[in-house]
Amino acid sequence: MTEHVLTLIAAARGGLAAETVDAIAAALARLGADVGRPDWLDEHRVCDLPFADLNDDQADAAARALLGDAPVDVMAQPAADRRKRLLIADMESTLIENEMLDELADHVGKRAEIAAITARAMNGELDFRGALDARVKLLAGLDAAVLDETAEVIRYTPGAGALIATMQANGARTAIVSGGFRCYTARVARTLGVDLDFGNELEVVDDRLTGRVVPPVLGREAKLETLVRLAAESSLPLSATLATGDGANDLDMIAAAGLGVAFRAKPIVAAQAKWRVIHGDLTALLYAQGYRAGEIVAG
Repeated sequence: MTEHVLTLIAAARGGLAAETVDAIAAALARLGADVGRPDWLDEHRVCDLPFADLNDDQADAAARALLGDAPVDVMAQPAADRRKRLLIADMESTLIENEMLDELADHVGKRAEIAAITARAMNGELDFRGALDARVKLLAGLDAAVLDETAEVIRYTPGAGALIATMQANGARTAIVSGGFRCYTARVARTLGVDLDFGNELEVVDDRLTGRVVPPVLGREAKLETLVRLAAESSLPLSATLATGDGANDLDMIAAAGLGVAFRAKPIVAAQAKWRVIHGDLTALLYAQGYRAGEIVAG
């Protein structure tokens, strides 16, 4: 019977009642779905609801309508081949909570100015390359030692380590693909144990930032190209990949991946992505793949 699965992921343990799951199952049944028995991946927090004879969008909409503003994420998808074998993740505001250009801006007293450009770029209001160049130009003359200093304030998103460790333990390859900078992606990759990292290079001359990025610049198109290339290298169809990010430059790779998830995303991304994590942490991406709480590896 099972052709599809609706996964309900509460932000906190105890946040999903059996009565709520039953009510959603009844709502799907009223729409003509053949609904299976609930399967709790994490008791009172995460539940899979198998169903058939209804499309994913209808199931998603019905669940969201019933949940209202409750802090529960909803993901409806085909039940087959849920566990992905390649993870491509954005770094800033995804694997880590920071935007590192904003952190650098503190050292030149221009955080508000640079943060405003960052927000507009991630919302798709500004061209990524132009916004990147404008922000980096404001850092000209800064001592390169500040790159290591700012790396000390990196805050990892809850669930980031578990996401990487669990997928790798189950045979997946992992990569960071960021429009940010290699001095940070390399550090985050080492800390989390990510297999590969890709980012932009800040030009440094005589131990000072020049205010320029070394070409070629990694942006929206390059993120998609990296997803496609890494999948091909592993002889994987795109359906076996997971991509996640929060900004407009992540949209193409999110759309192309088998499971493309907008994570705590900017409005333009959340509106266009089929799958969204609004309330939960990065373990939501594991539950979306059908991992049970007891299968999650601490990272």
